[in-house]
Amino acid sequence: MAHEAGDIEMLEVEIASCRACAAEFAATRTRHEPRPVTRLSSTARILIAGQAPGIRVHESGVPFDDRSGDRLRDWMGIDRAAFYDRARIAILPMAFCFPGYDAKGSDLPPPRRCAELWRERALGALRSVELTLLVGGYAQKWTLKDRRPLSALVSDWRAYAPSIMPLPHPSWRNTGWLKKNPWFEAEAVPVLRARVAALL
Repeated sequence: MAHEAGDIEMLEVEIASCRACAAEFAATRTRHEPRPVTRLSSTARILIAGQAPGIRVHESGVPFDDRSGDRLRDWMGIDRAAFYDRARIAILPMAFCFPGYDAKGSDLPPPRRCAELWRERALGALRSVELTLLVGGYAQKWTLKDRRPLSALVSDWRAYAPSIMPLPHPSWRNTGWLKKNPWFEAEAVPVLRARVAALL
């Protein structure tokens, strides 16, 4: 186990030094430097596969350190201490750095290059994962190889249980989606909370 922990630490050091997208980030409105944000663990039983860090996470270096994280923790039924216990929960977004803003001020999509460079190796290091939360459409389409819209994938959550659960992104921008789809918080969230509690 100590050897595995050392391998994970070395991998995170490599990821932290990645500058593959530096030129693209420098060309965005924010002109920011790469700052990969991940939390890997060989003992974590839950993996959160999100999209990419937002600007606040880019600045803090702490994943889901924003309102989206508050909503995700509420869905999972856990507090910040449990959420950030890397021995129990790993966080591996589709892209590890904040991608910048588009002309309308919205986050740019996660660059595919990040997943192509790192994802297979990183997932291989997460040897204890029993539940993967696919947070948002990018993680769902990459993992499930299914091009259906997010609503269709999330509504089909029972088909992927108990090892995978597709979730809408917890961003405030999806509040309208949640109001139009009350079944998610009424039916899926209680099952998610029970599954998370059992694994933790």
